[in-house]
Amino acid sequence: MTAAKDTIKEGADTAVEKVKEVVSDQTNFAARQVGGVATALEKVGAELEASDQPEVGRYAKQIGRSVQGFATQMKDKDIGEIAAMAEEFGRKQPLAFLGIAALAGLSASRFLTASAKRPPTQATRRTPPATPRESSATGGYTNG
Repeated sequence: MTAAKDTIKEGADTAVEKVKEVVSDQTNFAARQVGGVATALEKVGAELEASDQPEVGRYAKQIGRSVQGFATQMKDKDIGEIAAMAEEFGRKQPLAFLGIAALAGLSASRFLTASAKRPPTQATRRTPPATPRESSATGGYTNG
């Protein structure tokens, strides 16, 4: 009976470690994605700053830097820590937080739309046109 309990405990411990490993990989992936959004915000900010909207550009760059800092802090954190960080970030930078949430929603909807299984289009359902060598009178091919 003790051997069975030990085996179950060992299996459970292994499973918990695997889950922690997967979650860590996912949070690091999320950190990279947030970092990408931050870089995009900074680039847009620089373009706006160089164009006719320098104030908006400076603000976008500032948001991008804040988001980049958040992405850096996310690395190697667990889900609970990231949730607390996101809550704090949302309080300190509400517009940036809402912007990231909107971008995340847009990205998710585009991903789901792109990966959705679609029915064949009208063009793929048509039969191919007859080749010049086909005979409409015989329904087959001609020899000459």
